[in-house]
Amino acid sequence: MFLAFQLSDLITVPFGWLLGVLYDLTSNYGVAMIIFAILVQAIMLPINAKSKKSMMKMSRLQPRIQEIQRKYANDQQKQNEAIQALQKEEGASMGMGGCLWSFVPLLILIPLFTVIREPITYILGEGAEVATQIIETIKGLAPEGTFGNAYYDQVTAAGLIPQYAAELKAAISGISAETLEGINFTFLGINLGLIPQFNIFASDWVWDWAHIGLFLIPVLSAASQVLQMWIGQKNNDSVVTNEKGIQDKETAANSQTAQTNKMMMWMMPAMSLWIGFTVSAGLSLYWFIGGVFRMITDPIMTKHYRKIYDEEDAIRLQKAMELDAIEAEKERIRAERRAANPEGQTQNTSKKKLQKKQQLEAEAAKAAAKKEYNARRGIVEEEPEEVTALSGIPERPFCKGRNYDPNHYGAKSTEE
Repeated sequence: MFLAFQLSDLITVPFGWLLGVLYDLTSNYGVAMIIFAILVQAIMLPINAKSKKSMMKMSRLQPRIQEIQRKYANDQQKQNEAIQALQKEEGASMGMGGCLWSFVPLLILIPLFTVIREPITYILGEGAEVATQIIETIKGLAPEGTFGNAYYDQVTAAGLIPQYAAELKAAISGISAETLEGINFTFLGINLGLIPQFNIFASDWVWDWAHIGLFLIPVLSAASQVLQMWIGQKNNDSVVTNEKGIQDKETAANSQTAQTNKMMMWMMPAMSLWIGFTVSAGLSLYWFIGGVFRMITDPIMTKHYRKIYDEEDAIRLQKAMELDAIEAEKERIRAERRAANPEGQTQNTSKKKLQKKQQLEAEAAKAAAKKEYNARRGIVEEEPEEVTALSGIPERPFCKGRNYDPNHYGAKSTEE
């Protein structure tokens, strides 16, 4: 608990000081919250940029990842090894250089909500003990039902401090004059310290701007998130390319990552909408401004990183074209060889047959010349007994073996 508290202070203390300074400068909680949200998003911009770069890099690898999944569909181990090798080659690991950056803003978001829901501590600068005394004193004086969710008691009490300033000064010794002024949560006619009412058909609902404006803040916050995530997904899909560096729109639309993003595009805003009707409107205003800020910065980051990835894809495309040209030249040579040698005979085999044929022709010519010479001298040669090849193939007379003799064991006796 001590370690968690100390780590939380690293965020809550400086951001709480910042929100307090902005309120002192503007004397308007809504304006201070808008500036605070913009500054916090600007501070987290390097982290969001790192997360954006990682998401785009993983998106552009989807076609090659799907190809690996098809190739090793029946071998999960080889599939995982091949995907990890691809991610390592492309520098898209799932470590701190990867998708873990996406969770850093969420880790910061929780302490930031603490800053916003505890204005007595972080804006008015009172300690936890004094803040508790203020809440308990006002609860004892305010009508029943004034306080709702105990998690936001500081927000409710901070808005009621001016109304009970005299009682608080008498009950709490040493309370500062600045604290007794409380916090004015009114912004454009809307009390940002109140929790928006979801049921517009309730008996206590009033059709005035105070209620309608309060209702619209969480709705606009959720809508801004839908639009922001839709823009982000479109930008990520624009860098999905195949192994040749060519944009692959089909994979971008049908990949598992795309399906997950589509689900998250509606799930996260739905959660935001639900949370918006359970917390004070100031939190939803902070969320809404953050969404608008990301909608503006996301295309800028996409354009920056897409320029880098386009250069990488151009190199990949050039290499692919060079390999295709080399393969095309090889195929052209193979085609010429097939046309010149349709029977598929290799040069070595044709040469041996040619030499054998030439040898036989030379021996036949020599035998014919000898026969003609003997005939002129009056010598009659007996015709040699024709020997039939054992195999029946003249070109291969000994294919049954050099020592093959069908009469080796002699003829069988008829007496036996």
